[in-house]
Amino acid sequence: MAYVNLDAKIVRKYCEDVFTKRGFTEQESKDIVDVLLTADLYGIESHGIQRLIRYHKAIEEGSIVVDAKPELIFETPISAVFDAPKSMGQVVGKMGMELAIKKAKEHGIGAVVVRGSNHYGIAGYYTKMAADNDLLGICMTNTEAIAIPTYGKKAMLGTSPIAVCMPADPVNFWYDVATTVVTRGKLEVYNKKEAPLPQGWAADENGADCDEASRVLKNIIGKLGGGIFPLGGCTEESGSHKGYGLGIIVEMFTSIFAGGTTSPHVKNSGNADTSFCFWAIDYGMFGDKKEIKDRMSLLLKELRESPKADGHDRIYTHGEKEVESMAEKLEIGIPANEKTIAELKEIGNVVGLNYDDYFKA
Repeated sequence: MAYVNLDAKIVRKYCEDVFTKRGFTEQESKDIVDVLLTADLYGIESHGIQRLIRYHKAIEEGSIVVDAKPELIFETPISAVFDAPKSMGQVVGKMGMELAIKKAKEHGIGAVVVRGSNHYGIAGYYTKMAADNDLLGICMTNTEAIAIPTYGKKAMLGTSPIAVCMPADPVNFWYDVATTVVTRGKLEVYNKKEAPLPQGWAADENGADCDEASRVLKNIIGKLGGGIFPLGGCTEESGSHKGYGLGIIVEMFTSIFAGGTTSPHVKNSGNADTSFCFWAIDYGMFGDKKEIKDRMSLLLKELRESPKADGHDRIYTHGEKEVESMAEKLEIGIPANEKTIAELKEIGNVVGLNYDDYFKA
């Protein structure tokens, strides 16, 4: 499938105007798009502008309500719970991490959970917010049931990402991964490309390995069985039980603590039914902050400089590739496939924007 590089500034402006046309405030639109563009700039195509069509459809069907008002329903000096029915995930996501940061600065730690919201983009965006305030950031979200338990054939858990960001020099430790082999967004990208899935990614309705992205996605949406394998694949020998367990842990930190809907009962692709957690920790509670950051930086440096396997000349630490990807894409543009571009045009037509007015040849 053909890809075109789109100027990041123009993409940002176009997408912000789309959300403003939908009724979001100017600041909310900027916040939503910043999460999406960060994913694309970091090289995470699955969670970037290709997700715009999902939000468009959710707004059309009423799963996302533009002026939804999250309600703070429980709070202590270090914790809070938001009930946020049908809210835009990125809007309440930023709100949740901002409150966690505020509590961490005042009390050393802030832990906020949210229930009833929608997809919020990459979890790592919110942990970076904490790191930008010289705090350790942690973020997780549950999703609709998309992952089958080890030796199962029915999706019961979400892709359940875990994100952690710790300040370090010269590059922060930035970790953001699903607890499944891949995300649903990656399946969507392969489906758009009409490319076969690699072996060990996903299962059909009988729990057997399946390379048809369209079939797996259809089964997930229709609750027909099958789904994505947990991190570690399909057997205990390959470590499947580890990803399975991590998925349960994410569920505990999100829907269980928030009183939200657990993944087996999430409906409608997780729209208006998703739970998040946001943690900010002032690591200065463990001693001198500079010394702690220096120790972290030294560890990462030692990892990068450790002996390389034959045929390899570099060891990355988490966050390096993303920083380098951003620098490259700000210069050459964000790659978008032809189907995503068609979706952007379709959305623009609905809200009264002409795609070609922005992206002139």
